[in-house]
Amino acid sequence: MHDIRAIRENPAAFDAGLAKRGLEPQAAELVALDEKRRALITEVQAGLARRNEASKAIGAAKAAKDDATAAALMAEVAGLKERLPALEAEEKEAGEALEARLASLPNLPYDDVPQGADEDDNALMATVGEPTALAFAAKEHDAIGPALGLDFETGAMLSGARFTLVRGAAAKLHRALGQFMLDTLEAHGYEQTIPPLLVRDEAVFGTGQLPKFAEDLFRTTDGRWLIPTAEVSLTNIVREQILAEEELPLRFTALTACFRSEAGAAGRDTRGFIRQHQFEKVEMVSITTPEQSEAEHERMTRCAEGILTALGLPFRRMKLCTGDMGFTAARTYDLEVWLPGQGRYREISSCSTCGDFQARRMNARCRPAGEKATRFVHTLNGSGLAVGRTLVAVLENYQQEDGSVAIPEALMPYLHGLNRLEPAN
Repeated sequence: MHDIRAIRENPAAFDAGLAKRGLEPQAAELVALDEKRRALITEVQAGLARRNEASKAIGAAKAAKDDATAAALMAEVAGLKERLPALEAEEKEAGEALEARLASLPNLPYDDVPQGADEDDNALMATVGEPTALAFAAKEHDAIGPALGLDFETGAMLSGARFTLVRGAAAKLHRALGQFMLDTLEAHGYEQTIPPLLVRDEAVFGTGQLPKFAEDLFRTTDGRWLIPTAEVSLTNIVREQILAEEELPLRFTALTACFRSEAGAAGRDTRGFIRQHQFEKVEMVSITTPEQSEAEHERMTRCAEGILTALGLPFRRMKLCTGDMGFTAARTYDLEVWLPGQGRYREISSCSTCGDFQARRMNARCRPAGEKATRFVHTLNGSGLAVGRTLVAVLENYQQEDGSVAIPEALMPYLHGLNRLEPAN
């Protein structure tokens, strides 16, 4: 959510930020809506004040036996009582129209975010590790996985396209990856949580999925939403709160199922385990002061990178351009892991800083010690990591010519020392 006062004070900067997002200027129209709302507020307040003043004057006129004045005042009060509800309704409508417009606009990108149309315009920041070179023709995960427990056919039979039954060795690896990620992030100061998977409208609005992206979500018959990411639950922990600044930053992590309709992904990654309607992800969320958020964004991204490094997976860091960045983000770093079977890098984590954009939608504030004034917190979120995509990366990077898959050393304690997954006969 944007601050209308900031738009009023610097409309050119606001429109320049929207232009980087490929959007037309909006500031003049928003300011006009705000001026209409403020004029109505002033008119309502003046009407209420005059009604109260006239009501008091009626008694004085009657006491003075000035019937004409009393009658005129009574007529005026009656007119105001009739007029004020319509004015108040008009004011409410103007306020809601302004709020709806502000809620529909994406966050403004930071100055260092490259301008571009899509993923082809993202900026390479760093490459870590050399792409895995195999002595045989690399297979994609959907060729390796079925013998290890990625049961695409049964998943589709049970639930349709983009669902997979994970069983046997693959299920063990999947669980080991999730627990390893949680343990690693806990060591970096993230508090483990088990958040609700079903949330109310207010929570999904707070993190920016509503109202614009409702079609990307699944909704239950009682009006709740299945979370598309634990970011929704974790960020909303602080909604409608005033936090003491000395307790910040707060850092939360969770391993949850996530649910996405993939409405905008028709025809993309229809095979395999890359893009599912239901998947598991370890999420990181940080709540900070404005001064802390810049360093926290780097710290969060390093935490995700550390997991990939510990697993021995080659990856690169990309800074997303304005056309590829999410609705709520002011800056996003994507981590892309190398997949030998596909012969390319694929996204495995996104780490975003949102400034106070989500905090305004949630009304989440902080207060410096000894001060009365409050200000909005900054929120950040990142994947640490997408578990299914990490499983895919392990299968492809650690595949052996006989169809088995070596286990990264960091995962061996979670698999009771097992060092290899053997394909079923």
